[in-house]
Amino acid sequence: QVQLVESGGGVVQAGGSLTLSCAASGRSISSFAVGWFRRAPGKEREFVGAMAWGGGDTDYADSVRGRFTISRDNAKNTVNLQMNSLKPEDTAVYYCAADRLLAQVTGAPRYWGQGTQVTVSS
Repeated sequence: QVQLVESGGGVVQAGGSLTLSCAASGRSISSFAVGWFRRAPGKEREFVGAMAWGGGDTDYADSVRGRFTISRDNAKNTVNLQMNSLKPEDTAVYYCAADRLLAQVTGAPRYWGQGTQVTVSS
């Protein structure tokens, strides 16, 4: 019952930064665990990171840990993905997801956004 819409994708040079936003509607995103996934050309969907509904527990893929950070802005009912030190291998369609529990989001979340393209140039 929650709708998710990503924004903020674009083209950035290697080493640069981008912040993706996931706007939720229909329900308060504060009551959901949230996550980010990505799909690179010719590759399967990859887990990026997730945050529990309480905001204290997080989980990140080894490939992005230390570079990517998930945050919430409950006043705007949005979830953000801050991406720093971007690499060409980060090029992918990024999309957000949500479910009630962190374990559900990291596994097979119920709700998905439409995705936004991130291209990292050399």
